[in-house]
Amino acid sequence: MGEAADGKYDFDLVVIGAGSGGTRAARFSAANYGAKVAIIELPFAFIPDEKHGGAGGTCVIRGCVPKKLLVYGSEFRDQFADARGFGWEIEGEPSFHWKRLIEKKAKEIARLNGVYNGLLKDAGVEFIEGFGSFKDPHTIEVKLAAGGSRTVTAKYILIAVGGRAVKAPIDGAEHAITSDEALALGDLPEKKTVVTVGAGYISLEFASIFHGMGMDTHVLIRKDAPLRGFDKECCAQVTENMELKGVHLHLETSPTKIEKNSDGTLTVHYEEKNGKKGSIDAGLVMFGTGRKPNTDKLNVEAAGLKLEESGAVKVDRYSRSSVPHIYAVGDVTNRIDLTPVALMEGMAFAKTVFGGQDTPSDHINVASAVFIQPPLATVGMTEEEAKEQVKGDVDVYVSKFRAMKSTITGSKAKTLIKLLVEVETDKVIGVHMVGPDAPEIMQGVAIAIKAGAKKHDFDTTVGIHPSSAEELVSMRSKTRRINGSG
Repeated sequence: MGEAADGKYDFDLVVIGAGSGGTRAARFSAANYGAKVAIIELPFAFIPDEKHGGAGGTCVIRGCVPKKLLVYGSEFRDQFADARGFGWEIEGEPSFHWKRLIEKKAKEIARLNGVYNGLLKDAGVEFIEGFGSFKDPHTIEVKLAAGGSRTVTAKYILIAVGGRAVKAPIDGAEHAITSDEALALGDLPEKKTVVTVGAGYISLEFASIFHGMGMDTHVLIRKDAPLRGFDKECCAQVTENMELKGVHLHLETSPTKIEKNSDGTLTVHYEEKNGKKGSIDAGLVMFGTGRKPNTDKLNVEAAGLKLEESGAVKVDRYSRSSVPHIYAVGDVTNRIDLTPVALMEGMAFAKTVFGGQDTPSDHINVASAVFIQPPLATVGMTEEEAKEQVKGDVDVYVSKFRAMKSTITGSKAKTLIKLLVEVETDKVIGVHMVGPDAPEIMQGVAIAIKAGAKKHDFDTTVGIHPSSAEELVSMRSKTRRINGSG
């Protein structure tokens, strides 16, 4: 590793946190632009705490990747049942071994952690294992994992420490787990009832996972619908589909207390909006009630750094904080908490600071997905956002149907595909889908939306038949017209 460009400092860049965004910024700053870079991260572990984290961060170790592996595993229950509808004879009920899946998952995640370490090493980034916090605006003090401490200085500092799962503040919350522990459970509980708490995608995804593993699954949702911020019509379809599969969604219901019983089971007490109280006896309770930025122990005051009320680092569109040489990317900024967004922000940072290309982060038309069964995927505006932000008329196209495979398997779950079109420009401003393969389909659609595709472009595209995706280019008659007040 060469010398820092500015001899006043040990490094051109020090990155705190080796998750997706931090690793991308460190690698490209060093390998593509010749910066002298160090990255600070805690030792690897599947469940994080004050002394453990690991290269790859939340997504790779205890988020998107292991969750998707469990999603795959949970889908086979329905697939075995579907196979009978297509003439396959399966004697008895297939057996499932949670421990085997978790062991396989752990092996793959450990491999990916090694890949991240290798990528940083190959890029010439110095990996410092420990916990870093500010000593002054240009100095980071590292409590080394091996013992002792080390002080490093840098011309630029990038905060990429992500966030952590939080529990609702109720009595007995200590008896519940979060997604961190759920992804590393030694085994499923003997009592085959699980309660997840929360209306967001984490709670619903794990509800689908547990249900797919044969658990009697309940979801406590404080509001009148799940997935706040997603298109309401799609959320209604998600609710219908999950309930048809046998997941119990308790809307307008909040947990009040969790009790641990003498046999190790848990009793979740809850209260509905109308005041009615009840309880569920469960083997496992998981909170999916959000995440909090990991800034409370960074000693940001020593750097003069301003935080938002949530604890997130306040940044501009270049990811620059209130201190000009200190930047932040990823979940710690509380913008869009998605791994590909953190990667984009990290790349934009490297280009801006070391590549001589002013590159703002682009958070417009970011596609996303919820990996429930069947999944939800989306890009662009929801119908509710269009009403508020678009000035003028918006045509809404909706197609709702049973996927071809379901006509033989007997599944009653519906696929919903929805387009929003700005009438004045003919521009497609939102696309939403609930149904099999929705995330895979939506990734391709997102390119078209990013390129400014119009409804005419959709209409003149020849569909692939037979497929659910062909509905995207087959909808000719609008379902309704709404008037935007933007």
